[in-house]
Formats: sequence, structure tokens, C-alpha cells
Amino acid sequence: MSSSLVWLVTGSSQGLGRRVVRSALARGDKVIATLRALDKAPDLIEEAQNNPDTLRVLQLDVTSGGHKIKAVVKEAVQCWGRIDVLINNAGYGFPCIAEEGGTEWLRLQFETNFFGLAEVTHAVLPHMRQRREGTIVNMGSRSAWRTELPFAAPYAASKAAVRAYTETLSVEVAQFNIRVLLVEPGGFLTEGAYTYPQLQANLIPDYDSLRAAASSGFHSIRSKIQGDPDKAMDVLVDVVRGEGQAAGRPWPGLLVLGEDGEADIRKKIAKVTTVLDAWSDVANSVSIDRG
Repeated sequence: MSSSLVWLVTGSSQGLGRRVVRSALARGDKVIATLRALDKAPDLIEEAQNNPDTLRVLQLDVTSGGHKIKAVVKEAVQCWGRIDVLINNAGYGFPCIAEEGGTEWLRLQFETNFFGLAEVTHAVLPHMRQRREGTIVNMGSRSAWRTELPFAAPYAASKAAVRAYTETLSVEVAQFNIRVLLVEPGGFLTEGAYTYPQLQANLIPDYDSLRAAASSGFHSIRSKIQGDPDKAMDVLVDVVRGEGQAAGRPWPGLLVLGEDGEADIRKKIAKVTTVLDAWSDVANSVSIDRG
């Protein structure tokens, strides 16, 4: 892509979202960076004030509801008349034992990680459909595949929902020349990686030993992270723009980033294949007998 693109990025205060903003700007593109709270990134606001021709900052809480989100998207479109690329990056992950967190924590995770993503997508889609052009990038996670870990249930479940939603959406909007990409990163050394607090209420004594072991393991992960978030988001921008490492390659639909991410997904695929092979006779024994 030689022409300048207009990007709308959610969750731009830090982490992968901030790095998408930097990489897109470095390619000569324009970016509308959105933040849940404007006071979280004063440096980004100052940069936008100094460079209004290429960077704008808007406040957007993806859990604020459809009407407010549509209003912000309308304002974003008015910045440069279009949105070429939507990056649904806003999200977080609170660790907890599934029963202790209950449905309350599941709902909290889904409100941001899944329903917030869907609300922003639904607000942008009419604009892209009208133009018959656009790219939507949804940030999933390898955690949607690495689910056999204590503490992972709410976050992993929300990201598994993102994967399913994104795969179906990609088929439905292809007729409008809208591309959809699911990004599933492994561990990347961002500012907030594995620093979210753990649930401290409704602790159930039966889980004490499991919780202690899981907590120890969770806090040790950050020191072992190998992923470089700057490199990762440069690759993502390559894929969207069809240049660099993505030059000459077909649109992937799925982008796995990180050695650990690839390893975890391959491990799950192998496990599922093993079970399918072992139980194939049972799976195929329940068809209607039409003889």
C-alpha cells in the first residue's frame, strides 16, 4: 500500500495499542488513538497537539454502550473523512479461580474484551460497508488455546469468544471488500503484562493450595517473557499494509505472534487431534441408520 491509511486504535494509552500507533505513524499514516481515560497518556495528547495533521486523540471507553461509542466513531470519521483500519486492542485480564470469581468476573472480562470489541466493530462497519473497503483487526490471545491453566478461565473464555466472533465476521463482510484479521499474541513485555491484581474476595478454602501455586506461577511469568512488543506491532502493520515481512503474501486471516504463542497453539491442536483419533469410532457411531 503506497497511499496513506487512517487508523482507529482502541486502548492506545500503553501496551500493544500504543505501539500500533507508533508504527503506523512511522509509515506515514494517520492515526486516531482512543483512550479510556485521557489522563493516562499526557505525552500522547501533547504529541497530537503538536501534530494534528497525523495524530488525533479521542476518549473512548469501550464499555460505555452503543450510543456513546457510535458518537465517538462518528467524530473519528470526521477527522479525515474515513477510517481505513480499525484495531480493536482495548482489553485486560484479571486472574482468578473460576468458582471464586463467579459470573461477576466473567461478565467484567466479557464487557471489555468481547462486548466492547463488538460494539466498536458494529459502530465502524456501516462506514466501511458504505465505502466498500476497510480492515478490521481484533486482538485475541494465545490464552484462547492455552486454557488448561488455573486463573485463566475469565480471560481465556473472553478471548475464545473473540476468536469465534472474528472468524464468522470475516466471512460475512468479505462481500464488502472488508478484511478481518485475528491477532493471537503470546507473551509480550508490555508495561502492564501480568501485573493485574488477583481477586481477594470470596476466597474458598478448598482452593487454597491451588490458588497459592497458581499465584506463584502467574507472578513468575513476566520475568520469562521473550516477546518484543515493538517488533510484534511492526509485523502487524506490515500485514495490514502488505509490505515488509508480509510483502507478496496472501491475507492470512489469523496472525499468531511469538514463539510461545505458536507453541501453545500447536500443542492444543495436537491434543485435540489425539482425542479425535482415539475416539473416532465413537464419534462416527451415532449417525442415523438409513439402511
